[in-house]
Amino acid sequence: MQAAYKHKISMATSCAHLCLQCRSLLCSKKVASTWQYYTHVRHCIRVTQVPTKILDGSSIVKGTHKTNPAKQMQKQQVFCYSDFAAKHLATGAEENKDVEETSCADVVAFKSPMLPIRDAVLESQVSLDLDAAAEFSAFEVISDEEAVRISVPSAMPPASTSLRDYVDHSETLSKLVQLGVNLWKIEQRPNVGSMLLRLNFNADVAPRLLFLKEIGVEDSRFGYIITRNPFILTESLENLQSRVNYLKSKKFSSETVASMVSRAPYLLNFSVKRLDNRLGFYQQQLKLSDSNTRNIVARLPRLLCGSLEPVKENLKVCEMELGFKENEIQHIVIAVPKVLTADKRKLTKIFDFLHNIMKLPHNLIAKFPQVFNSKYLRIRERHMFLDYLGKAQYDPTLPNYISLDRLVSLPDEPFCNELALATLEDFYLFQKTL
Repeated sequence: MQAAYKHKISMATSCAHLCLQCRSLLCSKKVASTWQYYTHVRHCIRVTQVPTKILDGSSIVKGTHKTNPAKQMQKQQVFCYSDFAAKHLATGAEENKDVEETSCADVVAFKSPMLPIRDAVLESQVSLDLDAAAEFSAFEVISDEEAVRISVPSAMPPASTSLRDYVDHSETLSKLVQLGVNLWKIEQRPNVGSMLLRLNFNADVAPRLLFLKEIGVEDSRFGYIITRNPFILTESLENLQSRVNYLKSKKFSSETVASMVSRAPYLLNFSVKRLDNRLGFYQQQLKLSDSNTRNIVARLPRLLCGSLEPVKENLKVCEMELGFKENEIQHIVIAVPKVLTADKRKLTKIFDFLHNIMKLPHNLIAKFPQVFNSKYLRIRERHMFLDYLGKAQYDPTLPNYISLDRLVSLPDEPFCNELALATLEDFYLFQKTL
């Protein structure tokens, strides 16, 4: 009786051990299966790179960016999750059925081959950071918060020999190009390109442009001014205003100041003291009145910007080499201010032909100083044609007088018809003989 009782106890102990082994086997299979499914789901998420949320073993795509370009990708993702989940459920059910048939009676069978994915993730304390890897279509509409989080790396080249490579990345350069600034000319000057790249359009460029507009400069002249004088963008507004005020104090009208700045871009870069010294030089050197000084400077504003050495040299040439008197030089400069900055070789060449070949006296040349603005070849061809026809008569006291002004200013056809009394074809044939 006692032996039978011991045998029953031994059988019960063996059965209990067997049940524990079966429970351990089932649990290990459940965890392994769950982890394998979670690993595959995470792999699908990384491949598709679209935010997802898995609930209760079913595949549900939840997102706020469902636009037409992303529909195909989302469908493929749903199919991937659904197919794999169905296969996993079927396989797990078969394995569970086999275990139930072979397990002992004390083992309680699991109702489901695996825990819901959400619970499994919570139990294993694994979080899916899906948003970090998300990439959206360029046509998708995103929220303001997501737009702020987008970081676009700058593609500005670190170094270049041309400003053209920076136009697409610099607001200042792109807007200067729209204004008509010639960057090709600017970049040939040392350090000017880097200076422009450091400028902020709203803080540095726009205030100077508004100042130029306020003093009367036309918008169409902005490109010309900045191309030739980009340093005006670094001048303080106080200095610019003080120089404009000085010119107006010397009785230059607002329209004249605007015209001078448009034609001489460096004018406002010079201090008030320098501008005053330049005006004083021309007035004293040429013994001009205030109105005549303003007149020549307004017509040729670069006289206030350029060097004085060429001016001094041309005045000496007119006086010592060409032999003009002081009052004649005065008259020439007032009529043609460009004589002060013209090439002295051109001046001497034209004067030599007028005085020694055409036999014109100094007072007659000074009376028509526009001849110094003409081309030497034009004067030579027309005089020789008139001389060939026997009509080269430049003395105003004699009949058939031809003035120097009309000689150099008339176009070819009126010159032939009115002065030479010949045809244009005759003049062209004569030119071929020279």
